[in-house]
Amino acid sequence: MKRVLFFLMALCLCLLNLSAQKVDEAKVKQQINAVASKMKTMQCDFVQTKYLKMLNDKMVSRGKMYYQQSNKLRWEYTSPYTYTFVLNGSKVLISKGNRNDVINVNQSKFFKEIARIMMNSVVGKCLTDSKDFKVSIAGSSAEYVATLYPQQKQMKQMFQKIILHFNKQKSTVFKVELIEKKGDRTIIELKNVKNNVPINAKVFGIN
Repeated sequence: MKRVLFFLMALCLCLLNLSAQKVDEAKVKQQINAVASKMKTMQCDFVQTKYLKMLNDKMVSRGKMYYQQSNKLRWEYTSPYTYTFVLNGSKVLISKGNRNDVINVNQSKFFKEIARIMMNSVVGKCLTDSKDFKVSIAGSSAEYVATLYPQQKQMKQMFQKIILHFNKQKSTVFKVELIEKKGDRTIIELKNVKNNVPINAKVFGIN
């Protein structure tokens, strides 16, 4: 379940030494929402690095992400293991090895909530929905940094905060940092981002 939560945080689809500047938060949120609402499709590669506090070690994995407005998402790990998560309307497919599990989100309160937050994240509503997160925004010459503090019980049990980095010119996310309650940290960097290009329907197929 934790891996599924990492997916949704990444869709909300952070430089630690950021020199913070005061910004007009309402204006920044409006700007980000305006760009997100025009995003019909998105696809990219990603690099995920998980830092383990107790082991003083890190794990790096890579994969691909696809999104199509307004309720289709594919998050696929390709290295060093294969693991696929597909959200298509009211159904979720989780595929690992030879095992495929299909879940109807309308019959699972947990997955229905995840699906709702996922879609809010992709269209930018995660910055304005106080039910899910308390948000503060800072800026530099190159980026906006939004720090999200979870308000939902399950999220608060796992994460201290989530930090989203937005390209200032494009108003789109390029890096996500997840800070867990126990001190572990996961950074997801989006690479080779392509917006509003056709995506084969098979990408979101659920058998």
